[in-house]
Amino acid sequence: MRVTEELLTNHQHRIDSLTLVMGSKGVFDVTVADGDGTSLIYSKGETGRQAEPGEVLAAFESLLEPGFERYG
Repeated sequence: MRVTEELLTNHQHRIDSLTLVMGSKGVFDVTVADGDGTSLIYSKGETGRQAEPGEVLAAFESLLEPGFERYG
């Protein structure tokens, strides 16, 4: 849930929808869909660990245009 909170706190003005899909044994992937398709930005299955605080947020922000602004 921390990942969801980080994304929505900082980028609620950019996110049109957010869907949480439960994986087995706590494994999750974070994907971002845009006009060009879908990008995987984090996978616990691939890394074998929980994301560090801010890690998914940083991966999301790397997809944004230079000079983006966070919410608020």
